[in-house]
Amino acid sequence: MNDPIAAWHAEHVNFVRLLELLERQVAVFHAGERPNYELMLDITSYLRHYPERIHHPREDVAFARLVERDAGLRAQINRLAQEHRVLATAGAELLARLNEAIDEQVVTREALEAAAATYLVYYRAHLAAEEKEILPRAAQLLTPEDWAAVAAAVPAGRDPLFGEESEERYRELRRRIALEAR
Repeated sequence: MNDPIAAWHAEHVNFVRLLELLERQVAVFHAGERPNYELMLDITSYLRHYPERIHHPREDVAFARLVERDAGLRAQINRLAQEHRVLATAGAELLARLNEAIDEQVVTREALEAAAATYLVYYRAHLAAEEKEILPRAAQLLTPEDWAAVAAAVPAGRDPLFGEESEERYRELRRRIALEAR
């Protein structure tokens, strides 16, 4: 995709789809039934690893360039960068609770539900803020040189879930996403 704003937005759309699927599993759990913990783990693992290795480092470069172009964005950008760290911590917490549930360790319903709710709320708010506040400003302010720096921030890597060929571990998740889309 040659349009960096469209690519940024497309990744956000994919992340939202995963959050919706995760939320449906949390609703199953909340209803007292057994959710698909493995699916929840795959979603959370993907949302922790791909964005943290590829998406967020590129955003960080775009954020820095935005602040260079408009210093008035500094507070918003600092908040979003901090949210990247909060998302990493909340994601690690949710992964820990899911691994405990899968390993049939004692994990309270409240602990798992709180970890999932925290992650879902933060991630959704973060994506919404970027979509509403930052993407439009990036489209206006960033130059082709800025976008080249963003692209160079992280070597091109394939998306293990939404790329042309998904990794083995994400094949079931990709199948579920396709079923949900119908």
